[in-house]
Amino acid sequence: MKYLIKTLLFTTLMAFVLLGCEKVAPLMVYKSGSSATLSSSSTNIAPVVADSLKNVVTFSWTNPKYATDSNTVKYILQIDSSGRNFSKAVSITLSKNLSYTMVAKDLNAILLGMGFNYNTSYKIDVRIISSYANNNDLLTSNVLTINATPYVVPPKVVPPSSRALFLVGDATGGGWNNPVPTPTQQFTRVDSVTYRGTFYLIGGKQYLALPVNGDWSNKYSVADGTKVGLSAGGDFGYNLSSNFPGPAVTGFYTITMDFQRGKFTVVLVKAFGQLFVPGGYQGWDPGTAPSLGSPKADGDFSGFINFSAATAFKLTSQRDWSGTNYGNGGAGALSTSGGDINIATPGVYLIRANTVSNTFSAVRTTWGVVGAFTNWGGSPDIALTYSNGKYTGSFTLASASDVKFRANADWGINLGDTGLDGVLEFGGDNVALTAGTYNVTLDVSNAGYYTYSFIKQ
Repeated sequence: MKYLIKTLLFTTLMAFVLLGCEKVAPLMVYKSGSSATLSSSSTNIAPVVADSLKNVVTFSWTNPKYATDSNTVKYILQIDSSGRNFSKAVSITLSKNLSYTMVAKDLNAILLGMGFNYNTSYKIDVRIISSYANNNDLLTSNVLTINATPYVVPPKVVPPSSRALFLVGDATGGGWNNPVPTPTQQFTRVDSVTYRGTFYLIGGKQYLALPVNGDWSNKYSVADGTKVGLSAGGDFGYNLSSNFPGPAVTGFYTITMDFQRGKFTVVLVKAFGQLFVPGGYQGWDPGTAPSLGSPKADGDFSGFINFSAATAFKLTSQRDWSGTNYGNGGAGALSTSGGDINIATPGVYLIRANTVSNTFSAVRTTWGVVGAFTNWGGSPDIALTYSNGKYTGSFTLASASDVKFRANADWGINLGDTGLDGVLEFGGDNVALTAGTYNVTLDVSNAGYYTYSFIKQ
């Protein structure tokens, strides 16, 4: 019995040994192919918009002769601006066929995507990369250099025939008043389908774009102003139902209107710093209080506030009492533990505060126009009348004269326009006017952002 068991164990062991020695068939090895040779039906492609659905070029290449069936070979056609070594190539994945035909609109989209200008010839490089379906044995063809000219695609939104564009709305310095002040609310025409401008926008408000200043007949707007994220950009159109929603934070923003794609973008350039002025004159409510503005967000704030009666106020860093609150520290000093700042005499006050040096001033002001025609103060200033945040008046120049604005017929506080961009700065440059009669407006309704106009009658 023992002999029988040993025999069976030996037989089983030998069977495993024999099975373990069975040879495995060798893996299939495919021979390498050869680089394809690429050719083109044309080396100078310049279609027009009427050709958008027509075939404009066919790329052909030789068979790389891989060992497998041609159905398992992959081809990648690459197109890039000449000289970039295909670092930003557009790649089109193909299979089976040894040619690829492009219609004009597809090639045109690639060219425009590379940033090429309309109706300008550019050199592009084209190549074909072949491989097995699993990307093994990648082989690159010769490079063809072709001249290609993109054509103008009809814009998604028709650009203004006026060749001008203006911003209006309560988000702007000029509010909903139309005509709007220029140049502060006028776009620059970059090209036939692009308008761009940098504007002062008041946080949480709305605006529209007008092709004709002073005319409400037509406008550029959005379909749904409540769409999330639309304040930073999106789709726009002609005479749609909603206003553009402005950004949440007051500041300077660059708005770009791309009529070609029907897209607009809003990019923050610089947020305004703000201090709020709650006081007895408005119920001590920071949430509804007027503000002081800091255009450079550097701690230097200013604003004009009309106090109709004697009152007291403080300054807050936010629209409640939970932030940093400033009061009177004595002798023109701001203090976070100071008392109220008192106004004894009603009037329009220019309030300036600096939270870096912790100083403030509150000066009751009247404003006028001064210039060479008044011998720079030798004769009385042209007095302006205040109403709802604006000073207005009129005067006549017998000859050309430089002018500017000053407060209280004194040079301690004056406003001029450095850069002649329509925005005033304290101590800014003179404004040159020619002879004639003018209606003048000094707009101080937006804290820290003061504008003006001299309109010839």
